[in-house]
Amino acid sequence: MHANQPFIVCDNLVKIYKVADLEVVALQGLDLQIGRGELVGIVGKSGSGKSTLLQILGGLDRPSAGRVTVGSHDLLALDHSGLVDYTRHTTGFVWQQTGRNLLPYLSALKNIELPMLVAGTPRKLRQARARELIELVGLGHRATHRLTALSGGEQQRLALAIALANDPPLILADEPTGELDARTAAYIFDLFGRLASDYGKTVVIVSHDPGIKQHVGRVIGIRDGRTSTETVRQQARVGEAEETSHAEYMVLDAAGRLQLPADVVDELGFRGRVTIERVAEGVIIRTPRDDGGSSGRAAS
Repeated sequence: MHANQPFIVCDNLVKIYKVADLEVVALQGLDLQIGRGELVGIVGKSGSGKSTLLQILGGLDRPSAGRVTVGSHDLLALDHSGLVDYTRHTTGFVWQQTGRNLLPYLSALKNIELPMLVAGTPRKLRQARARELIELVGLGHRATHRLTALSGGEQQRLALAIALANDPPLILADEPTGELDARTAAYIFDLFGRLASDYGKTVVIVSHDPGIKQHVGRVIGIRDGRTSTETVRQQARVGEAEETSHAEYMVLDAAGRLQLPADVVDELGFRGRVTIERVAEGVIIRTPRDDGGSSGRAAS
């Protein structure tokens, strides 16, 4: 758990979608805490529930059950107008598809002004802030250019400036580097890092790429609609150099459930029932002898 006071708290979060006559469970009792000013990655395979979580945190979808709070906002208690206000002032979104972030017939500067115009910000204030933000993302020289004149990386930098327009404390990004080359992606991740470290923004980035751990402080893995792993970046000084390492943990949820990594389950042949043996260092999980023969293979 992050040392900071939790800014985001999800408690036993459930989301069920109705598709025709079928019910699809996207989140199955997810527990999560994220500190204020933290830079976090959310990873998982397609269908794991990571994008559903982002939609709920952004106020764009409501959970079916559980509890979710962002700062002082209880998202389940907000009515429609309250959610609109929350989405407008508390969250900023950056999508993978730039078409969801930008209007092609407006200049870069006017695109940044638009959220402030909708929020009722006076003209002089929004013009000054738009100029400040376009410089922040390194696009001051492209202020008058329209979407077609900007590269993919420039469009995504502009999208980040738009997300910051109303100065929200929470930035949510859904695969923001999915369509960018490695060098441009690294630049975008650096911008996200500066938002957290220099401006105190809480940044949550959804990605399918486990390599995101090189760019964020903590990576939370989601599997089957629940948090399953947590990878924490650690900095240590060795002589004159500073070295980076990563510690990976399994996540025990509030109900005491633990998701073993799929490769461990396959390697040890765990199926159905297992036994737990208490030892001085913790516990050993074994295949029962009557289920798995005499080997009693174990994970500890």
